[in-house]
Amino acid sequence: MKGFSGGMSELMKQANQMQLKMKKMQDELSKKTYEGTAGGGAVTVVVDGEHYLKSLKVDPEVLKSGDTDMLQDMLIAATNSAIKTAKETSDKEMSKITGGMGIPGMF
Repeated sequence: MKGFSGGMSELMKQANQMQLKMKKMQDELSKKTYEGTAGGGAVTVVVDGEHYLKSLKVDPEVLKSGDTDMLQDMLIAATNSAIKTAKETSDKEMSKITGGMGIPGMF
């Protein structure tokens, strides 16, 4: 039985190390920014790694058109693009730590 408890102890140690690496990576990723654009660059959105909007730029020519529906669509598309990039980057970096294992609740 001693061998089993030693194995379990090692497993717990590895899990704790993985959790610490994941926390460190989450902290690093939260500080990065991700950009999304729409309308050929007419709208640019920047979000951080926690998916909070950091900046928004709209080409003044888009405003001159007066087409609010088009502007709203571009804002949504640019924001979703930035968030998607942030999520994909996070998933990719976390996968490097977990070896591709999907660990619910870990990140």
